[in-house]
Parts: sequence; structure tokens; C-alpha cells
Amino acid sequence: MNAFIQRFSQLVKGVISGFDRIVFKGSILPLSHAEGMTEFCRQRGILNKDYKNWVTARSSALIEKVEAYARRESGHGITHIPSLHTNKEALARERQRTEGIQKGLVGVWSCQESGASFKAHFCAERGFPQLRYYPTHCKHLYLYLDHPAFGFMNIRLQTWCPYHIQICMNGREWLRRRLDHAKVGFERSGNKFLHIADFDRAQTFLDRQLDADWPTLLRGLVPLAFPTMKQTVGEHLSYYWTLWQSEWATDLIFPQPRDAESLMDRLLRHAVITGTADRVLRYLGRQVTATGQPHPRFSGQVNTRVASFHDGVRVRHWVDQNSVKAYNECNVLRFETTINNPRAFHVWRRAQGQSSRARKSLRPLRKGVADIPLRAKVSQETNDRFMNQMATLHDDRPVGDLLATVTRRHIRNGRAIRALDPTGKDRDLLQAIADPLFAVSGMTNAKLRQKLRDTAWTVQRTERQLVARVTRHLRLLREHGLIRKTPRRRNYHLTEKGRLITAALTAMLAASTQKLVKDAA
Repeated sequence: MNAFIQRFSQLVKGVISGFDRIVFKGSILPLSHAEGMTEFCRQRGILNKDYKNWVTARSSALIEKVEAYARRESGHGITHIPSLHTNKEALARERQRTEGIQKGLVGVWSCQESGASFKAHFCAERGFPQLRYYPTHCKHLYLYLDHPAFGFMNIRLQTWCPYHIQICMNGREWLRRRLDHAKVGFERSGNKFLHIADFDRAQTFLDRQLDADWPTLLRGLVPLAFPTMKQTVGEHLSYYWTLWQSEWATDLIFPQPRDAESLMDRLLRHAVITGTADRVLRYLGRQVTATGQPHPRFSGQVNTRVASFHDGVRVRHWVDQNSVKAYNECNVLRFETTINNPRAFHVWRRAQGQSSRARKSLRPLRKGVADIPLRAKVSQETNDRFMNQMATLHDDRPVGDLLATVTRRHIRNGRAIRALDPTGKDRDLLQAIADPLFAVSGMTNAKLRQKLRDTAWTVQRTERQLVARVTRHLRLLREHGLIRKTPRRRNYHLTEKGRLITAALTAMLAASTQKLVKDAA
């Protein structure tokens, strides 16, 4: 079990993990480049010079159909928005609230926004116009609806070829609908569940989202925004779907808001102190060198932000386009991983197009919907690494009392066990075993040697001597109860005692003398 959840299990009413906001993008691949679009026009007898007239007529037919659908289902036509900076979701939420819309279409809005399309340019070399892909501004449609199965969601469609589409859903909204259908009681605020009558059943519903037939599910939503698709591009072209952005949240639901607020106040400082650059990189699955520096091929930035958030506070660690954060709202404490760049993570999978009998290898996580289960696994592991580090917070014992349990020589089974020296010769070792990477995969002799390389701990020792030394110290750490061995494997994990002591040591070494004196006073 996740160490954080295990530590606070007596304080929380329930825990759920699953998707929050998920944004899919669809592209008709043959129409996404000039050569494909030229061939499409050739097959339909559309001259390149007539492309603009054709696409304008198709756009008008599309808008006319959506206008009729909007008036029929919501009583409103398409509402034009002059500024692309207007919050369209806020407009939809306000209309839903004022008109009491419980289910179905809330409304359709339009806005001139940046996109990409094609334009005919005369080619002197060929003697006739050629289609070129170029950036443009054109009308985009936004459909907001409270779907009977998926809850509140929106669809964005570019009305000019190649008709890029974006579908934004929310796993918690989907869960709301499932709980409604199953007649399971709940209370919620926004996308947070403040109470659920059956947490186990709710988690089952969230887990089932990963088994969805995503291409079929998304394809079924396209006609709502693109009713003229078959007439425009034909029967045989379809969208290729990618998961452009995902948020995976682990929610701890407490009995009262003050319980979550009290814990978050303490978590905040702990997260900042222990959120060193190498730890943040490892939370988000990035490689670092043995000395804790970013991998030479890493050229991004590592940022930590602390801010007030609704009625609570939030700490967020960023590595380029991906992040992990913790914040409280009402009686919910949420840990959330946001993935915008899945290729930063590596997973065991087969190469594109390989048979199911082919051997898996370590490859970058893909944006395609086929990797959604792997994306969920990576996101939960990121949450777990962050939470396991935070689990070391809740201990009121003085650091001296914690360290006293390992800084004294003792006898075990008739054999003398030497004391550890946390701030001296064993400092590098204790900091090494606290690496968040080991929280998931565990530590081995080889991994510890790699982690400790180029430190004082390994100076003037051969590889053979290092192997023997690490073996002796793994045994020493086990004797002190800081690590445990995985059955039938040469693999080790930190114990609860090990997490507490290594976290206390990290916090103590990071704190200033002034702070330590003040806290001790």
C-alpha cells in the first residue's frame, strides 16, 4: 500500500484514484499534409485553384447543420465570442446554472482562433497552383454538453479543412454519472467528491475507464460537432486519436475541511525542503547522474511553485511540460500528476506494429490512446513517489530520538552491530537509499554502487571492493531495520523506519542553523 495512505488511513474516510481532466485531439491523417490534401482533391475532381471555394462551401454547410442542432436541443443558436481570451467554460456553466440544464446540450459558441489549413499558390515550375499547409485564423466551434454517460464535457472543432477536433472530458464527471446510474450516494464540489457512500465501488468505476474502447467512444462523439463529416471527407476517412493532456488524481477525503487544511499546512514546508531538483526529476521519471545532477541530455527546467488555491494551498513541481502537485480544497487532499509530454517517460511495450508475441522493450510512452493504461500506471507511480516522500512528515519525535535508534551499538543474535554515523561516514549511504527512484523499483547492490559513485564513500576502492562493501552495508541497514529484502530477490526497499530517518536527515541537513535553533527553543 502507498505509505502516505497507510500512515493516514485512520484519519480519512476514503481514497480514490483515477483520471481528472483528459483532453483528446483527433486528426484525419491523410488530410494533415499538403500531399495528402492534393490527392484528396484530385480523387474528387476538385481543382487546386478551386480549393478555397470548396472549403468555404463545406464550412458553411457544417455551421448551418450545427446551428440547427443547437436551436433544436438548447433553444439557442451559435453564440459568437469576439475575444479568444473569453472563458468559454464559464459561459457554459453560467447558462447551465441559470437554465437548470441537467442533461444534454448546454450550448454552442464560436470564435475566430489560430489554426492551420491549406492555400493554393501558383507554382511557376509546374505551371499551375499547388496546395500548401499554412497557419491561418478561422472559425472554431465549441460545443458544451452534460453527457448522459460522461458528464460535463466539451468538443472543439476547426471548421476549415483538415477539421482538427479536440474533445475534453473529465474522469470525475464520468464517475458522477456512473454513481448516479448505480444509485450510489455522494456529495461533490466541482470535480471533488466530498463524500461517497461506497468508495470501493467508486474506485471500480474509475478503474473501468481504462478498459474503454477509446477509438469507438470518441468516434461516437464526433457527429455532435461534425454532422457533415461523411458528406465532406467521405465514408472511409476517420480520425486518429491522441491523448494530448491528462491529469491523474489521488484524492484523500477527510471527515472535515480542517483535517485536510491542518495536514496540508505541514506538508507544504516538507514538500519544499525535500523537493530538491534530483528528487523532482525522479518523481517524474527522469534520469539523473550518480551525483544527483540532471542527465547530460536533459535541457529543460525544474520549477517548484507554491500558491494559494481556492480555500487551500498548493505546491507544484514542474519538469518541462509535466508536473506533480498537492493541494487541499474543502475536505479533500489531492495529489495529481499532469502529463503533457509522455515521451519523457519510458515504459515496457512492444514497438508499433509488432505482433503480440514480440518481446517488450523499454520505449518512450506514446500519445496514442493505445497507451492509456500505461499512462495511468506511470501517473499513479508518480503520485506514489511524491506521496511516499510526504509520508515521512507526520512524526512529532525529535530528530535526536529518531537517530538514537541507529546511532548506538547493539547486540543481535550474539553478534555486535555497529552504530550508524548519519552525519559522518554513513551520510552518503543514507542519502543514497532515500532516492525516490528506489520507492518503485527497489534498490540493488549495483544500483547503490552507481548512486554512490564519485562520492567520498567510494574513494580509492576497486569495483570488487565496492561490491563487498555495499553487501556489508546492506546487511548493516537490515540489522538496523532501515531496509527490508524482497522475498527470493536481491532487491531491497525502505521500511517505515527507514523513510522516517532518511527524511529527517534530509530535512535537518537542508535547514539553516537559525531555523534549527528556533525550532528547538
